[in-house]
Amino acid sequence: MEPNRRQLLSAAAAFPAMGAAPALAQGNRRVLRWTPNADLSQIDPMISTANLLRAHGYMVYDTLYAIDAQGTPRPQMAEGHTVSADGLIWTIRLREGLRFHDNERVRPRDCVASLRRWGARDGLGGTLMASVDVMEEVDDRTLRIVLKRPFPLLLDAIGKMAMNVAFIMPERLALTPPTTPVREAVGSGPFRFVPGEWAPGNRAVWEKFQGYIPRQEPPSWASGGKVVHVDRVEWVTIPDAATAAAALSTGEIDWWEEPTADLLPLLRRNRDVRLVTLDNIGSMPFLRFNALHAPFNRLEVRAAVAAAIRQEDYLQAIAGSPDFFSTCKSFFPCGLPSSTGAGGEAMTGSLERGRQALQSAGYNGEKIVIISPTDVPTVQPMGQITFDLLRRLGMNAELISMDWGSMLARRGSREAPERGGWSIFHTWLRGSDVASPALSFLTRGDEANPFPGGFRSATLTALREEWFNAPDDATRLAITARIEQAAFQEWPIVPLGLFRQPTAHRANITGMLESPAPLAWNIRKE
Repeated sequence: MEPNRRQLLSAAAAFPAMGAAPALAQGNRRVLRWTPNADLSQIDPMISTANLLRAHGYMVYDTLYAIDAQGTPRPQMAEGHTVSADGLIWTIRLREGLRFHDNERVRPRDCVASLRRWGARDGLGGTLMASVDVMEEVDDRTLRIVLKRPFPLLLDAIGKMAMNVAFIMPERLALTPPTTPVREAVGSGPFRFVPGEWAPGNRAVWEKFQGYIPRQEPPSWASGGKVVHVDRVEWVTIPDAATAAAALSTGEIDWWEEPTADLLPLLRRNRDVRLVTLDNIGSMPFLRFNALHAPFNRLEVRAAVAAAIRQEDYLQAIAGSPDFFSTCKSFFPCGLPSSTGAGGEAMTGSLERGRQALQSAGYNGEKIVIISPTDVPTVQPMGQITFDLLRRLGMNAELISMDWGSMLARRGSREAPERGGWSIFHTWLRGSDVASPALSFLTRGDEANPFPGGFRSATLTALREEWFNAPDDATRLAITARIEQAAFQEWPIVPLGLFRQPTAHRANITGMLESPAPLAWNIRKE
């Protein structure tokens, strides 16, 4: 039900205590108050694939190269590069004047350590590192990468916006073991994190880094000139959607990153609020099974649940209006060349077929634990829908709700569901994160894939290797169709369609960039 005016006014009355005091302290400084899609519970962008950490990462850190809106890797921290005739030696020259927030100069050794840590966490990064023979500092501005075999996608890999991003941090931090979170957020990006004002569950703060030297090119996605027009960014955590809507309506916040579907009509009627879509590729929600434990360690049980799922049920709950969603029975975003749809007919959307398949699979009543966040509006309803579906299928399901940070911690557990682990969780990724077999970890079945759930597939592992070794785009596309076909047979995830998440901001906010991730540079507050 759509909240009425009285409900919103009541919510607004509860908000000023959260925002008024900081506003008085800032004087004439331009402060962008932004309510993100979840709370910032950690600061290491390598430790999780959460979109929130990517947005934080792009404020604090920079990358050697960055992908533009045309999908082309452009020099960012790099001045440029050369490649040997045999494709084995890549020499990258850093721009002059690069400084970290602790005022230390950016050195090639920082880049080497950062790339190695990234390669230990990221799927495409790991594939690249398997081809690397030597990474070394040549001089104070030159990095050399020597390959064992050609890897034409090297710049695409280190410049991609898909999680995990190859952010560059000081060597002293990058030498932290890949599975251990770094305790400082020190980069060379356009904003400096303010640890003394970080209050998990409440807010996080960044200030403009005065030592940042933007490139001269126009901004495009994460590439080009990162010009900052505000003095300070405050992330204000507001778990309650009605309170967030009220805060935006009264100007207590400037930007609500992911407004809930039920409040879009109300926001659309407010002349001081603008609704825009910054990511036109869209986002892919999905259900992830835990293949380490019963019952989803059995392919037949995964297939039975997948057969009964109706994408429309999830999309309606996430996005509300059909203007913002579309069904997409594919493991890659519909509308992109990689989305072949091969095998998608396995998603019948039939509860009866699901019941029959489950009976044939020999499900014997094992406990299924669905973990779901209470504070991420685009994810929270998916757990409830799956819980209801499993109960109707006759499965022994339990829905456990918790905050997003706690869910991230629990989904990393390898314990059985009844001993503090899990059976199913839901989330979503930007379409650009899963746009091809090179980027997507959702169709990977090898040991090096860090994504929770323990799914393994010799078939998908071999096909991915074949994709990287393909001689041309036509061959790669044919292999992509085989990857999709195999994924619809083995079910590493269940794709739940495609939605385009609108964002809401005050009318005096301009300069927001179209991008798969929310970016804070180029924004003006009039």
